Amino acid sequence: MAIDLRTHLSIVESAVGDPRDGLPADVFLFVSRITPLINVDLLIQDDGRTLLTWRDDEFFGAGWHVPGGIIRFKESTADRIHACAGEELGASVSPEDAPLLISETILGPDTRGHHVSLLYRCRLLSPPLDARRAGLDRPLSGQWRWHDRCPSDLIESQGQYARFFR
Repeated sequence: MAIDLRTHLSIVESAVGDPRDGLPADVFLFVSRITPLINVDLLIQDDGRTLLTWRDDEFFGAGWHVPGGIIRFKESTADRIHACAGEELGASVSPEDAPLLISETILGPDTRGHHVSLLYRCRLLSPPLDARRAGLDRPLSGQWRWHDRCPSDLIESQGQYARFFR
């Protein structure tokens, strides 16, 4: 019996809802296995320091990273930048008009293994939430910290950003 791909895709599409609200995790992971993802990253610097957040997940491991996220369907880069600043830092930012860097990362795993990244220099309009500030111990996922130099535990997929640290 032949698979009716259109019927299956229709079922998946009906389960997605409005993709502008984000995709269900299983659908997002499937999409990431068949097409590159486009993301924005926020380079926030102040007095020679760079603001990074800690992540710890199955795809990228544990380490510091430049805040950012995947652009959703029919979402502008500016809207994703503002959403990321709010979601990851609890802050407001003002991004430059054009990306500072456009880069491509192709990693080993098939899931979430191919990204086109748009790095935007951003200025803080409000401070990050102090409640999310990382202490001196190992940070928790989602916490932030200012860095004077590129940390040795910057996640591998963001190695191209090391040159922007002092």
